[in-house]
Amino acid sequence: MEENVKLTKLAKCAGCGAKVGAGVLAQLLDDIKVHHDPNLLVGFDKSDDASVYKVSDDLALVQTVDFFPPIADDPYLFGQIAATNALSDVYAMGGEPKLALNIMCVPEKMDKEDVHQILRGGYDKVYEAGALITGGHSIFDDEPKYGLAVTGFVHPDKMLTNSGAKPGDVLFLTKPLGIGILTTAAKAGLCTEAGSNLAIRLMTTLNKSARDVMVNYRVHACTDVTGFGLLGHCYEMAQGSDVQVTLHVDDMDLIPEALEFARMGVLPAGMYRNRTFAESGVDAGETELARQDVLYDPQTSGGLLISVDPSDADAFWAELRSAVPSAQRIGTVSAYGGGARIRLK
Repeated sequence: MEENVKLTKLAKCAGCGAKVGAGVLAQLLDDIKVHHDPNLLVGFDKSDDASVYKVSDDLALVQTVDFFPPIADDPYLFGQIAATNALSDVYAMGGEPKLALNIMCVPEKMDKEDVHQILRGGYDKVYEAGALITGGHSIFDDEPKYGLAVTGFVHPDKMLTNSGAKPGDVLFLTKPLGIGILTTAAKAGLCTEAGSNLAIRLMTTLNKSARDVMVNYRVHACTDVTGFGLLGHCYEMAQGSDVQVTLHVDDMDLIPEALEFARMGVLPAGMYRNRTFAESGVDAGETELARQDVLYDPQTSGGLLISVDPSDADAFWAELRSAVPSAQRIGTVSAYGGGARIRLK
């Protein structure tokens, strides 16, 4: 058995930084046809967070799958983070997680106690979400990987997608940005203890509270900000909704230590993939390059990006502030008139 081996040293990429870039993914799926089914409300052709299938007039199933290599050396924390991240896709659709299946890859020589702790971390987060783990599948692999296939419930008329934003909407974000940069710095032994602890706290915070607030308001679109970074996911929302988005960078909660690492050039590879995907649709204006880098930073288990009807925006923000790690009112939606989909101010 291997002893005292850091989990992150067993993986080439960490967390959502291992995600295939959005541009490459679109090319891979381009020629695959989706069979028509009137009950399939959201399929993979929508570039959304999860699929949604209508079962009855009052019930639809939300299904998603997410897994990745270690983002933390502590196996219990890794399990918690991976589970929190997988559950987030259901919350982003306005749903409630109900059932989950483990997905696990482990090296043959990996310590059995480490495997147990990864699974325990996942179980604890799923139970915190009010859902159940009912089984799963595991295989041997050179790199450890863990995640979940999650099924949730949502009313068909109340589901949310990333393509329903409307002109006039106000955009909100529920977690600070810079998690990917902090975890990259931590892997290199550069991150402070406070920075590492902040990243862990954010990555293990369920988006349940954000979801519970937003279902009480007129929310037109939602997506969770993960591997494609804020600008990658926002670009998908703007394209899917055929709108233009103005983001106010000074109103965003950029983790100070992450911003300093960005200025030093300590950046995850996923940031460059995200920039390649979205930068043609972004007018960065006078925004500092390092701040742009944080906006492209791939987040592991990031917050929700929520597009709210303007008449509900003030009340929504007031309630959101006491419910999430960082309630940010970051921008507005307008009709698309050509040019860049996203403007940074």
